[in-house]
Amino acid sequence: MIKIEELSKSYNDFKVLDNINIKIKKGMIYGIIGRSGAGKSTLLRCINGLESYDSGSLIVDGVDVKSLNSKEIREFRKNIGMIFQQFSLLSRLSVYDNVALPLRCWKYKNSYMDKKVKELLDIVGLSDKIHSLPRELSGGQKQRVAIARALSMDPKILLCDEATSALDPKTAKSIMDLLCRINQQLGITIVIVTHQMSVVKRTCQEITIIENGKAIVNGPVNEIFLQQPKALTNLIGNKDISIPTDGVTIKILLSDKNSKKPIVTTMAREIGIDFLVLDSELDNYRNNLLGSIMINVDDKHFHKVKVFLDRNNIAWTFVDNGNNQVN
Repeated sequence: MIKIEELSKSYNDFKVLDNINIKIKKGMIYGIIGRSGAGKSTLLRCINGLESYDSGSLIVDGVDVKSLNSKEIREFRKNIGMIFQQFSLLSRLSVYDNVALPLRCWKYKNSYMDKKVKELLDIVGLSDKIHSLPRELSGGQKQRVAIARALSMDPKILLCDEATSALDPKTAKSIMDLLCRINQQLGITIVIVTHQMSVVKRTCQEITIIENGKAIVNGPVNEIFLQQPKALTNLIGNKDISIPTDGVTIKILLSDKNSKKPIVTTMAREIGIDFLVLDSELDNYRNNLLGSIMINVDDKHFHKVKVFLDRNNIAWTFVDNGNNQVN
C-alpha cells in the first residue's frame, strides 16, 4: 500500500529524513514512533504530499507521489484522510457541517452528503451531537468529529498525527479502540505517528522507530518489544532497578505462548535452586501478552538455569549492572 525507499529530506543543511525505508501493507495499522523532532510528522506529510522530499521514492497505492502535478495531488489527497492532535474543527460550524465540509468542497449532492454525514456520526458514536458546536463537546468528542470528517471522502488511508496526545488516558483508549474498529470494519490502512507506548501497544501491528531522521528498527510490534533493541530502550528508557554486583542477572522474555505459564516456579522446583526476582512486567499488545521477568542467580547455578530455559525454548538475555541488555 505504501512503499518508501531511500527517502531523504533536508531543510537547508539539516537532514530531517535520512535514507528512510518502510513498507506498509494494505489494511494494516502501522506505527511510526520516536522522540519529538525525530522526523515522524515530516514523514507523514510526505506521504500525503504536503511536503516534498529531496531523493528516494514514495509510492502510495501504486502512485509515485513526487510525479504528481498540482491538479493530480489534489485528487490524490481525496484517498487520504488526516487527523491531528488539536482536532482542527471550525468553531462556527456545527458537528454536521464540520463533517460535511470536505463533501461540500468537492460539490457532492446534498442528498448523498446528508446520508454520508449521518452514517459517519453513527460510526463514531455521535449521532446525538449532530447539531452541537465544537465548544459544546469534550476533547474526545471533538476527536471523533475529526475522525468522521477524515472518513467523509471514503479514503483508503488514514494518517494520524499524535491523535491522542491531547486526551486523558481513558478518552485516548476509547479513540484507539475506535480506530481499531474502523480498521476492521472498513479495511482502511492506518498510519499512526506517536511517541506514546500505550498507543503502540493497543493499536499497531508493525512499527518503525525513527531516531534523528533515520529508520533504526522496523517490524512486528511483538517481535520488537520482545527483542528490546537499543532504539526502543533509548525511547522508553530503562527502569531504575538495583542490579546486584554478585551473580548473573538475566531477563526472561515472555511471549504470548508462555506468558501464562509458571516458568519461574517450575524452574525453581525442577533444578532445585534459589534466585532473586528483581522485576517483572506483563502487557497487552493488541491480542498478545508480552513481558519479562528479571532474575539474579548465583554464578555456580547459572549453567542449570541456561539449560532449563534453552531446553524449553524460552528466550532470555543477560543484563549488566547498568540495567542494559547484553546479547
